[in-house]
Amino acid sequence: MREVRDATAVLSNASAEEFAEIVAVLERFSLQRSDIVEPGGNEGPVAKRLNKDLRELGWREGRYDTAIKSTLHLMPYRAAGETASTPRESEASSKGYKVDNLKGKVALDVEWNAKDGNLDRDLSAYRALYDVGIIVAGVILTRTQKDMRELGQKLGRDPFGTSTTTNLDKLVPRMERGDGGGCPILAVAVTAGCFEES
Repeated sequence: MREVRDATAVLSNASAEEFAEIVAVLERFSLQRSDIVEPGGNEGPVAKRLNKDLRELGWREGRYDTAIKSTLHLMPYRAAGETASTPRESEASSKGYKVDNLKGKVALDVEWNAKDGNLDRDLSAYRALYDVGIIVAGVILTRTQKDMRELGQKLGRDPFGTSTTTNLDKLVPRMERGDGGGCPILAVAVTAGCFEES
């Protein structure tokens, strides 16, 4: 577990119910053999299971869109007989990216074994959501690298061999250099210690 800007204190005080739900989901979680040895596709079994557990508690996927409307008022030139300003309006909108789970004022993404660029997207989303007051903190659930790779090799499959996938080692430097802006961010990593042989 790693945090910036006192994320745990912020979550436990400003969003106590949501924080308790995250803790409860993680306390029930265990890593199964199939999570390691079976290919995951677009959303692997770990992310699918964690997202499902959160959705059952009322968490929902969300997308942050922005729209900016600008109005330029050309002021009247009285000597030319003009009496009112002339408005010129323009609007720019941008459809944003999705956040895996939102509830109350907390955003949470599950980044199990995706491309590490997803971490940039998540931190950017948290920064934007925090800056406009939609969230008070962000949480990223990920995994460790070295011990999870060793576990995979022990189980006969090495799904964590590439160096460009999401894991705690990739996330922490981004958090520490401030990629999430002022947003308090908590990172929680699944380790090989969560493995339970069935």
